[in-house]
Amino acid sequence: MSFIDSPIGRCEEAREMVLLDETQRECAHEHGCPPGLDCPLEECFARVSGMSEDSAEKLAKRG
Repeated sequence: MSFIDSPIGRCEEAREMVLLDETQRECAHEHGCPPGLDCPLEECFARVSGMSEDSAEKLAKRG
């Protein structure tokens, strides 16, 4: 049995469950979304791939 602890969401454009711990751009590439598509989950994705929002904010403050 396998467990996924990453946040996921249902994308109506891709008609699939997608991982939200990646960037929107990575997800679009993975699911073949065309450039310029209005992503219904755009605000839900991580700003930095594989990082929690808290970790991304800490990293941004350092730089």
